[in-house]
Amino acid sequence: MADTLYDTDLIVIGGGPAGCAAARMAASVGMCSILIEPDRLCRNLYRIPALNNVLGGYTSGPEFADSIVAELKSTELCRLELGRHVTELRADDDRVTVTVDTGTRLTAPYAIVATGVGPLQPRDVAWITAPEGLALPPLWQAEADDAEGRALLVLGGDRPIGTFLRAHPTTDTRLLVAYPAADAYKVEEIREDPRVTLLPVERLTLSCGEGAQVSAEAVDQGGARRTVTADAAYLSIGNAPTAPPGDLTRGADGYCPPPDQHPRVIVAGDLRSARFQRIMTALGSGSEAALHAYYAARELLAQG
Repeated sequence: MADTLYDTDLIVIGGGPAGCAAARMAASVGMCSILIEPDRLCRNLYRIPALNNVLGGYTSGPEFADSIVAELKSTELCRLELGRHVTELRADDDRVTVTVDTGTRLTAPYAIVATGVGPLQPRDVAWITAPEGLALPPLWQAEADDAEGRALLVLGGDRPIGTFLRAHPTTDTRLLVAYPAADAYKVEEIREDPRVTLLPVERLTLSCGEGAQVSAEAVDQGGARRTVTADAAYLSIGNAPTAPPGDLTRGADGYCPPPDQHPRVIVAGDLRSARFQRIMTALGSGSEAALHAYYAARELLAQG
């Protein structure tokens, strides 16, 4: 279906579940695509140790990711550009132009942007005060062997905590979960786990302790203070959208609502909204985005 006026029928930016599903669906209707990903395909999915909300009987992220990657690499109509960053996205009346970090410009009638989200750091939230420049790993990067027998201070009550506990049902790791009032509903699924100590806080000041230890002064909603010490600190405070520079319309929260975009730019996956960050919704969103581009292109051909 490729047109000599363009480099390809569809450019897909982002190689997570949404981007991979988009490229696979595009190929199924005869569309050629170029998928651009700065890292490996399904990078974050490989880091999820346990799954309980996807079809197909997959119980771990790596198992599911291997399946997706194998299918995509066997998709002849998809050209992979791995290890490449998008430096600019431009949408015009007749095309989308994507510039990558080598300076190469690629054109297509439509582009799907599925770059997803990245973890927030302590500096990104108002309730945490931390040493300047401090960057902490998200909890899902914690290895079971490294966490065994240790106390981990977890900042935030986001749902990856439950994933960590399900993935390591026999670990004797203790999780000290400090979370703001806005996360109260998220911690319900871990409240009864004996390995978890919940610490609702109004604000928290993080500092480095002796050796590898960390300590924090926590102030609760009533103003009471307590000092917490742990062997290490991890994040579970949520994510922030990672949209490429250029012609994307961002909301006040940084996400890119699909209805607000240029007609030739289709947003898919986690980049759409903070409310639908699930693997299954990403797969469906990417597939739908590819069909959107397919039918839009057919309508343009019919009009021509």
